[in-house]
Amino acid sequence: MHASTVLSALDRARKAYSPKLPPALAQGADHVVVTSGAATAPVKDLDAIKAAFPHTCGMPLLSMQPGQASGGDAKALKVGVVLSGGQAPGGHNVIAGIFDSIRAIHKDSVLYGFSGGPGGLEKGKYEIITPELMDAYRNTGGFDIIGSGRTKLETTEQFDRCIEVIKKIGLDAVVIIGGDDSNTNAAVLAEYFLAKGLSIAVVGVPKTIDGDLKNEQIPTSFGFDTAVKTYSELIGNIARDARSACKYWHFIKLMGRSASHITLEAGLQTRANVTLISEEIEAKAMTLDQVVELIVRPIKARAALGLNYGVVLVPEGLVEFIPAIKALIAEVNHLLAEKEPEFGALETVNEKIATLAGWLRAENAATFESLPASIQSQLLLDRDPHGNVQVSLIETEKLLSEIVAAKLKNDLVYKAEGGKFAAQHHFFGYEGRAAAPSNFDADYCYGLGSVAGVLIRNGKTGYMASIRNLSKGPANWIAGGIPITMLFNMEQRHGKLKPVIQKALVELDSPAFKELVKNRDAWETEDAYLFPGPIQYFGPAEVCDAITKTLELEQG
Repeated sequence: MHASTVLSALDRARKAYSPKLPPALAQGADHVVVTSGAATAPVKDLDAIKAAFPHTCGMPLLSMQPGQASGGDAKALKVGVVLSGGQAPGGHNVIAGIFDSIRAIHKDSVLYGFSGGPGGLEKGKYEIITPELMDAYRNTGGFDIIGSGRTKLETTEQFDRCIEVIKKIGLDAVVIIGGDDSNTNAAVLAEYFLAKGLSIAVVGVPKTIDGDLKNEQIPTSFGFDTAVKTYSELIGNIARDARSACKYWHFIKLMGRSASHITLEAGLQTRANVTLISEEIEAKAMTLDQVVELIVRPIKARAALGLNYGVVLVPEGLVEFIPAIKALIAEVNHLLAEKEPEFGALETVNEKIATLAGWLRAENAATFESLPASIQSQLLLDRDPHGNVQVSLIETEKLLSEIVAAKLKNDLVYKAEGGKFAAQHHFFGYEGRAAAPSNFDADYCYGLGSVAGVLIRNGKTGYMASIRNLSKGPANWIAGGIPITMLFNMEQRHGKLKPVIQKALVELDSPAFKELVKNRDAWETEDAYLFPGPIQYFGPAEVCDAITKTLELEQG
């Protein structure tokens, strides 16, 4: 099922938008010179990564400049594209960038869209992306042009099935658009193809709204800009409502299980009263009580000023960063895997809670019993595909507000100062994943797709498309490619050490985090809220082409 032919006024206007490209690609993908720079090395574990990736570990950085492409006359290319993992705004523009670039290289080039993610590549489910189909999706949100999926390509049997499909179609390259796991898959595929003597290029594109796929060469993943601006609009609306109604504390959970980039950026954009950062809580080895105190303190301070309302931002993965709860979850995962038949035979939630409490080690049992019953039951919900607690389903925002309410209930000083506590709860996630891309993401994604096309034209495999200098505007963007293996380290997965892309967590010495620390005491007690409003696509550049606060602070 493809895009509706009935369009909103904004849809019609966005179709006329022409994304801006880095200078290196301004003359078209057929007029780009690619040069090799310094050799690279993985983030850590060089020997192990080199042993696992003998063909692609240590490849050089690539840079792109305008000029006459080398290699003689280009042939018509056949390229496959895969959308992998959760949606991120701008994915359609990545595909548009690939489509336009390979057709600029040769007018008869063909782009094949594999349906439903990596599983579509493995099963040979695809459709040819025609000019008419592509034009229907330019500058739109979502991944619905071909759909996405979370199939992991990990076994030689899967790789060989992909090879069969690729050979049958006659593909020259595959572009995998995804996050850290998906790009890890891309690197593994590239290495496997080379080991088999195949000249099929595999190129990755950095996607995730969580913002945890970033480094010096990848300043931000695509979709982050749009998603956080969408959430920040909603948070600003809630802050305005709170200031108007003067009677609720709003606890807002934001996507980002492994890292708090979304919460940090939203805090900077809206100046919420409390912005919790998981990485800081873990670094300080804070207890749940200490985390709750970070919220109770400003509630009391504001009550003394007659302000019984406010906004608290909570990262989705917060509970896993509190050492005591992290230890509890680890033991719960182990016990429920080990005793699955026995546990599964229990009929009621109360039986399961009591039985689990009896199995746990004393310190973890104490943590478990300190949690509200609603949170205890959420730890027993269906596991994820790896057999682990689905942390995203734990209502952390309600956990915190319930404990806050209990602490304030018998606080006589708080009540004497007119303190009244009532909570509202929100979880912002899906609201931002498929939004119409901001001008930044529309440009950035189209540029990344175009860079991928240039990498394919030059036969580069095992690379990720990269655009740097993002804070300076598209006229100053720097295009290139980075070996995916340079992002690798070895991590425990399913009990075994495996090479994976290292997740980028919020760094506590980063300019963005320091900006939050510098201001948060004032923001706790003052009504310092900012109201970003909806994403603007037309108007002054400082409004419609604005970058995130994180990029602005980190890159100047």
